[in-house]
Amino acid sequence: MSRRFDAVVVGAGPAGSIAALVLARAGARVALADKAAFPRHKACGDLVGPRGVQVLADLGLSVPDAGRGSDLLAVGPSGRRSRLPAFTGRTYPGYGIIVPRLELDHALREAAVAAGAVPVRARITAVEAGGDGRVDALISSDGQRLAGEVIIAADGALSPVARLAGMLEPDKALWGFAIRAYVPAVVPLPLLVLLDASPWRIYPGYGWLFPGEDGQANVGIGVGLGHERRQASLRGDLAQLVALLGQRGDLSGDARPGPVMGGWLRMGGTGTPPAAGNVLLAGDAAGLINPLQGEGIGPAMVSARLAAEAVLASPARAGLTYAEAIEATFGRYMAGASALQRALLRWPGTASAATRLLTAPVIRRVVAGTWSIYWNGLADGARPRPSAWTARAVQVVAASSASTRLGPLADHP
Repeated sequence: MSRRFDAVVVGAGPAGSIAALVLARAGARVALADKAAFPRHKACGDLVGPRGVQVLADLGLSVPDAGRGSDLLAVGPSGRRSRLPAFTGRTYPGYGIIVPRLELDHALREAAVAAGAVPVRARITAVEAGGDGRVDALISSDGQRLAGEVIIAADGALSPVARLAGMLEPDKALWGFAIRAYVPAVVPLPLLVLLDASPWRIYPGYGWLFPGEDGQANVGIGVGLGHERRQASLRGDLAQLVALLGQRGDLSGDARPGPVMGGWLRMGGTGTPPAAGNVLLAGDAAGLINPLQGEGIGPAMVSARLAAEAVLASPARAGLTYAEAIEATFGRYMAGASALQRALLRWPGTASAATRLLTAPVIRRVVAGTWSIYWNGLADGARPRPSAWTARAVQVVAASSASTRLGPLADHP
């Protein structure tokens, strides 16, 4: 069976559904394809950051959230805590929302379908190449042929579409892996746990304990793997994190996590170009996960909206327009944050000392605002204040240092 659309969107997570929604509302004929039946679970911290919240507001979308998350508690290897404040920006609110991915993804997909997107259950296994590097159609495992003027791939960090289109270069990607589970707990503030893997050698990632719904908190742990996508056995680390949280009183001593889910991360805009020919990559497929703290939902929704707007502006120039928009929106922060993440992996002793400074009694009060804004990629669009100026300066220095080695995000996957 063959069907033709103005655009074919692959992946019905937050990125794919937002792209399909924006296109369908504008009158485009759009397919929204995914291999899974919805609703379905995903490995995630379930916290939608301020930029994601702003996209939802801009598009008039409501989702069944379990509350707001504003300030965050960071816990250093010494056990000391630093409260990272949440500031309202000029282009984003001063809070995130807590939404289990089971509910978020289902709600966004339903909104896209209600707007006119055609839902398709399909596992993409091949592409039909056209001329000039274009992809004329996607072929599914059950023989469906989905043809489109433009293809938007929002199919995750491993992106089958990017791989089949020859866009994915795994050895140039900055990889990570994370697992999560739900555990009985009431959590007042999202908790970010920075750990030492051994004395004065930082763990190459962090743990978290985020608020949830119905008395269930989200607990997880993630690691950065550098440029090598290798197996990461994290169940033992998660068990140790849960035990540590129990010892510190953040969880009850008898709290036991439920089923564990895991997933690959591709961070910093690495491993692929944002677009090639008529194929545009959004969200995790474009590697748009924050290299420092692993947030992907907000960047996914922002990039998806940019992709849809590029298509609506001119399908023939959508790839170029989108690549320029991604560079302008994410390039400076992602490049610098990626360089810092690589430095953390390269010098674990120095990184361990730095995290102790960030949670030290006096220094933490001075740097908390700057850390919060920069760590979360919120310097651009922040309201003027000393912490925002400092965060912006950090971003400029980090990005400048990275660009001398890596070049622009759009040109160097």
